[in-house]
Amino acid sequence: MTITIKTAADIEGMRIAGRLASEVLDHLTPHIVPGITTDAIDKLAHDYMVNVQQCIPAPLNYAPPGYAPFPKSICTSINQQICHGIPSDRQLKNGDIVNVDITTIKDGWHGDTSRMFVVGEGSIAAKRLCQMTYEAMWRGIVKVKPGARLGDIGHAIQTFAENNGFSVVREFCGHGIGRKFHEEPQVLHYGRPGTLEALVPGMVFTIEPMVNAGRREIREAGDGWTIVTRDRSLSAQWEHTVLVTETGYEVLTLSAGSPEVPQFVRETATV
Repeated sequence: MTITIKTAADIEGMRIAGRLASEVLDHLTPHIVPGITTDAIDKLAHDYMVNVQQCIPAPLNYAPPGYAPFPKSICTSINQQICHGIPSDRQLKNGDIVNVDITTIKDGWHGDTSRMFVVGEGSIAAKRLCQMTYEAMWRGIVKVKPGARLGDIGHAIQTFAENNGFSVVREFCGHGIGRKFHEEPQVLHYGRPGTLEALVPGMVFTIEPMVNAGRREIREAGDGWTIVTRDRSLSAQWEHTVLVTETGYEVLTLSAGSPEVPQFVRETATV
């Protein structure tokens, strides 16, 4: 496994790309209301990235081996869709939940982040799933420090999610990121503490747990990209890009409109 360690200059570039990705979500937030189509959300994001931020939407035409090129600039995954949902003419309805996943490329560096949105008035169960998934992500983030191991992150996420009655998707994971969209290492959202790769300063990767209200099994939809829960239960996902620092971690995908950091994080560390 070859993990790229970022220099100070690299990290500065990634801070910019990460902040821009988060600012796209800030820009979209007031528009995610009942009646809007995910195509319209995609166009708002594309135009903002290209015309305002002067950056490149990384998903557009992205084609890993075995996949057709992704046809849109963002991913929008609704309700039982876990990840990689393709924007379409589908209108969001009151009570839907939707993950909006943004990856920017600025000066060659990638910034990758996603948020959950509850459309209109969501159910108590849907809002709880979104909130607990957000906290699960942060349970993983706070484990990041030099000398910790990737298994520590996965274990923290898995135990928190399962203790709250949810399941964690196994087939998709976080990833290293930099000049490439996906680099080593893979960052599993389940596992045993004290296992897998040791963390060292300069590593940058995403933490992006996918948490299901029902069982963890998945299936691929007919479009070749969208992943859904096999039992059609709701699924939620949050994502940040995280740097391993000399003393802990730095979240690179924060912006003025980012959701408030959970109380337990604010009590234990400075983000």
